[in-house]
Amino acid sequence: MSAAYASLREHLADYRRRWPDEEEVIAHFLALLDAPANPFVRERLEGHLTGGAWLVSGDGLRILMTHHRKLDRWLQLGGHADGDTDMARVALKEAQEESGLSDLAVEGGIFDLDRHWIPERKGVPGHWHYDVRYVVRAGGSEDYVVSEESLDLAWREIAPLADEPDASLSRMARKWLTTRSASEDGPL
Repeated sequence: MSAAYASLREHLADYRRRWPDEEEVIAHFLALLDAPANPFVRERLEGHLTGGAWLVSGDGLRILMTHHRKLDRWLQLGGHADGDTDMARVALKEAQEESGLSDLAVEGGIFDLDRHWIPERKGVPGHWHYDVRYVVRAGGSEDYVVSEESLDLAWREIAPLADEPDASLSRMARKWLTTRSASEDGPL
């Protein structure tokens, strides 16, 4: 097993300790790593890894969201690993590229895992994205630049997203609010 696979497995084990009720999704990620094809490249059409960025404002109250051009939905930032085996680095790179923000930093380990179906588009068959998500914090200017991948970007308050109908967004908002509240009360 390569160092990249071992490292991701270690991070998944840590995630399992923090979020034991998410065993089903963790099992999907481990099965992906057990399969023979390289999960770090988008050419693996059965499914592949992507890096997601829960890009929060300096005060931790807002998240920068993209109106995704291809999916026509408001989502967190992120994208394909394209061979990079460091998923935190992927999330940071995608956040920088999609937001135009430069003073960003990854905080902590894996924040969330999500396996979601991407429908067929322009000759690329439908496939699974295995999204490994990290908290990325804006440290300086929050004046973003809309990239070609987005129809628009917007800072959104996190608290109302806890009631969002999109299960993925609401789960991340609840996690953020819970962990933020716990850290204000003392060490996690």
